[in-house]
Amino acid sequence: MHMKIESRKRVSNMQWFSASLLCGWVCCASANPFNPNLSLILDGVYKSENTALFENEKGFGLGHTELTMQDAIDDRFIGSLSAVLESHEGETELELEEAYINTVALPLGLDIRAGRFLSQIGYLNSHHTHSDHFTGRPVVYRALLGAHYFDDGLRLNVLLPTPFYWRVGVEAFNGSQLAGGEGEEDIGVYTVNSRWGGDFSPSNSWQLGLSWLDHRFDVLPDDEDADHEMEEDHDHGEHAHSHEAAYSGGNMFIADAVWKWAPRGNGRRGQLMLAGEYFHVHDLNEHATDDDDHEGWYASAEYRFHSQWSAGLRYGEVDLKQAHGDHFHDQSLEEADVMLAWSPSHFSAIRLQYTTQEGDGFDEINDTVTLQYVMSLGAHGAHEF
Repeated sequence: MHMKIESRKRVSNMQWFSASLLCGWVCCASANPFNPNLSLILDGVYKSENTALFENEKGFGLGHTELTMQDAIDDRFIGSLSAVLESHEGETELELEEAYINTVALPLGLDIRAGRFLSQIGYLNSHHTHSDHFTGRPVVYRALLGAHYFDDGLRLNVLLPTPFYWRVGVEAFNGSQLAGGEGEEDIGVYTVNSRWGGDFSPSNSWQLGLSWLDHRFDVLPDDEDADHEMEEDHDHGEHAHSHEAAYSGGNMFIADAVWKWAPRGNGRRGQLMLAGEYFHVHDLNEHATDDDDHEGWYASAEYRFHSQWSAGLRYGEVDLKQAHGDHFHDQSLEEADVMLAWSPSHFSAIRLQYTTQEGDGFDEINDTVTLQYVMSLGAHGAHEF
């Protein structure tokens, strides 16, 4: 009996050893399987009129159509790529919006991102535009950040061990995506930002943020001909490409605040969201005085009154200085939006919006009606707060 038991043990050990070899070979062969999460965002718009400082033109057009691929590289890194299709001046353009690697599970709350990605300054900028509650970004975003600012660079975030959410981050970018970004600096943009957040109760959440952007650039060309070309390219802010900010400065400060209410945190049962941001930009160029700066803000309210229906109001304005040689021309724009959206699921939305504009220094200041659809196919990560 004893010998039989020993024999069975030897067979079991040999089977275990063979299985271990096989498992090791299979695991090594598939240590980095390519099975990414793929998502496609379909975005289409119709506008009844052209409007100032807006990339979408009158008529039917392709919005921010996005293809994203994301997956874990190993237990230390993830990778993500987002390509965008947009229509601009009658042509369809393909642009690589994000292509980055990001660390996973670093100690001490550290997080590092490298490549091309959306800057986390302000509240809206780090969000992909298909997650917005209105058909376009606020006017101050379109003027100063080209709707959303992304660039090639490096980010370091630290999540502090506090009883509430507190994140501090620094970024370094190439800087070429902002107005006047053709300087000689290898690193043209630095940002520092801090964000705080928490819950008042199971139904109420809040978030506050402060951001500073340092842009090292020469906004004025070396000669008058180049200055004239710059003015033609900017076209006084009309139909600026969504990734080309028409105005900038050496220092940009942003303050933002968000409050959300939902019954026990369930946004599908109803949700009220209030958000606002304030921008101040100075050091416009070597000819600027203390009175020469860009300033703007917006405030928005969006209410989900039914599991599939929501409505929103937004008002924003911006005061700008358009550079002309050694002096500036004043420009201003006020914009109000009323929105109604039908979203039968998390993956689809059809939005109707009425926008009215008033201002000085722009050729096309109009009221417009916009109809937009945003549809999501495939796996897509959760959106930020």
